[in-house]
Amino acid sequence: MTTTEAATQAALERPAVVAPPKIGRIRTFFANPWGKPRFLSVWTWLYIIWSIAPVLIAVQFSFNAGRSRSTFQGFSMQWYQAIWDNTSENFDETLLPALGQSLKLALLTMPIATALGVGLAIGLARWRGRGAGSANFLMLFPLVTPEIVMGASMFLIFSNLYHFRLGTGAQLLGHVTFSISYVVIVTRGRLFAIGGDYEEAAMDLGASPAGAIRRVLIPLLMPAILSSFFIVFAISIDDFVISTYLCAQDCTTIPIKIYSAARNAGNPSLNAIATIMMVLSLISIAIAVLILSAFNRRHGSEASAVEDFARFEI
Repeated sequence: MTTTEAATQAALERPAVVAPPKIGRIRTFFANPWGKPRFLSVWTWLYIIWSIAPVLIAVQFSFNAGRSRSTFQGFSMQWYQAIWDNTSENFDETLLPALGQSLKLALLTMPIATALGVGLAIGLARWRGRGAGSANFLMLFPLVTPEIVMGASMFLIFSNLYHFRLGTGAQLLGHVTFSISYVVIVTRGRLFAIGGDYEEAAMDLGASPAGAIRRVLIPLLMPAILSSFFIVFAISIDDFVISTYLCAQDCTTIPIKIYSAARNAGNPSLNAIATIMMVLSLISIAIAVLILSAFNRRHGSEASAVEDFARFEI
């Protein structure tokens, strides 16, 4: 027998390698505990696409050449011009005051709610004694209470109990009231991460309790304070329920305007004003990330400000 014949005979006698079933390979691909979490990644990207797609569609129709909000008829900036230019045939004189009211409420709520929330967080974190647990528990009530309940309650209190005039002042008090809890939660997380050692060390070196808070604790809390600023801005500028209940005259915000116009035959100028609000929110977040990056570099930290802000590790 020649060498070629012997090799052929040996190949025929070897058992054939059977490929695993296709379904088994697919199951192994997704169920391998040592592999990458492929299904989790796919689910995450599907959620991101599902969340962002409506926003992108709304932005697209803000540049529509026609009045339709379902058929794109070409690129045009006329709906942005309709917000500012009173000579435009599509000019809506109520959009600019509504935008101004939303920005005014958000910008006024930011410093008031943040200052009160930071002080309250420090007090609750340092409070030792009877009532401390109950006070901490009560701080969660605005977060778990339905917003429509809070809006109706504030309306009844302001109009019937205190006879407070509804309008910008009432809206501001309402926004501050439900925003404080978010500031407290963010600041307390940072307080628990810092601990009390730095304050005790400062007082051991001769600082007063107020001086230790001003010179040591507040600088360490600056990332949390900054993040609270922009969280309050995003919550306030987007609020609809409380703003509606506490509005009387000349206090219409953008969410109220969009809701009332959506019930009628609206035009793409609403998409344009919503796009402007989204851009303002993105700019505020970008500013927060830049300031956090500067804070990390100043203190010699190599952590990414984007990751810290996204994970709220502040």
